[in-house]
Amino acid sequence: MFKRVLIANRGEIARRILRACRALGVETVAVYSEADREWSHVKEADRSILIGPAPARESYLCGDRVIEAARETKAEAIHPGYGFLSESWRFAWMCEEAGIRFIGPPWPVLKRMGEKTEARRLMASVGVPVVPGSEKPLTTLKEARADAEVIGYPVLVKAAGGGGGIGMAKAEDPAQLDRAFLSAQRRASAAFGSGELYLERYLDHLRHVEVQVVGDSHGRIVHLYERECSIQRRHQKLIEESPAPGLSPSVKRRLTEAALAGAGAAGYVNAGTLEFLVRGEGMYFLEMNARLQVEHPVTEEVTGIDLVGCQLAVAAGERLPWIQEEIAQEGVAIECRIYAEDPDRNFMPSPGRITALRLPRGEGVRVECGIEEGVEVSVHYDPLLAKVIARGKGRDEALARMAEALDQFSVEGVKTTLGFHRTVLASRAFREGAMHTQMVEQGAFNG
Repeated sequence: MFKRVLIANRGEIARRILRACRALGVETVAVYSEADREWSHVKEADRSILIGPAPARESYLCGDRVIEAARETKAEAIHPGYGFLSESWRFAWMCEEAGIRFIGPPWPVLKRMGEKTEARRLMASVGVPVVPGSEKPLTTLKEARADAEVIGYPVLVKAAGGGGGIGMAKAEDPAQLDRAFLSAQRRASAAFGSGELYLERYLDHLRHVEVQVVGDSHGRIVHLYERECSIQRRHQKLIEESPAPGLSPSVKRRLTEAALAGAGAAGYVNAGTLEFLVRGEGMYFLEMNARLQVEHPVTEEVTGIDLVGCQLAVAAGERLPWIQEEIAQEGVAIECRIYAEDPDRNFMPSPGRITALRLPRGEGVRVECGIEEGVEVSVHYDPLLAKVIARGKGRDEALARMAEALDQFSVEGVKTTLGFHRTVLASRAFREGAMHTQMVEQGAFNG
């Protein structure tokens, strides 16, 4: 195991990685921007280093500054978390050149699966249906218009070099495509350091279901079952759970088989997630996120496997300690992402200073939180504040525990999505598991 790991991220995921490192006796180094001086991860790490101003392109996306910080502190490995540099094959290559272990896939694998159109081609080559879309990354409006005519409107414009729904936009016609393309290119460049995009056919009233996989450097790849991720706003997830409610055994089997086939064809190493769209018994591969996911805690809760600890072990060259038949999915876990956003204003970000904070507690309740009283929520980063995870023997128990936890949770100083989550959990559609990805935008939870 490594002696010292640098965490190239911020907020709740930085604290999650800190906790996993601490459990393994690994020293930690946090990097931070000028906007994050007072955030918890900076104070909790064994050592912290300022790497630049608030804008991500001048701090968290500066791979050379991150590597310089690792060299200065003699960190043997870098954990990128999610977002920022987590899917940058160039950064993973820079780490290799510097003799520093990147805690994620090797850069050739990251390049293959992190580039969304290449991942789509790979999945199609092993017989997995894919959503109709671009065959290669797009850099110009002319290319996008040509692809849209072939694919057919409506289309989704998506970042080719990163996930999380960042920059994603729907276009019903050529005029909307022009606006969506330029907006998505700007956001993708700011978030991932690359403005390459691709198009997909927009399909409605589908479920978004993903499969967690982990592979080691000795050739073993396993899945850790599926997660339901259909409750979204602006194509970014708000609520996730495992197992996916009401999923037929045949679809579940085909999803996990497809995930293992795709990951195996890529020679995948470390943790990753393959995402699918599901309607009835039909399924389409959507994309692969070649990194840790925001919603990884629900998988940890139903499998008993520490995914971040597993990432560290795999990156250190260890073998996965179990075969597929030894991994069970027990109970139900649900996660609510708490954002500094105003649901009444189309989930617009709500920056400001946290003036009061009360976190929930209780049996089966877990909180991953990046904030504390007094910190400033900046306009420069994703407004995720915390995640609440509730686990139960069955879905009813998990829902009851989540409802109680949300009632206990309070944040003052910024608008949050807490009230929205309470409304969703109380809705008949959610309780019956009758979900699809357009529910929020269609007003299913209004009033």
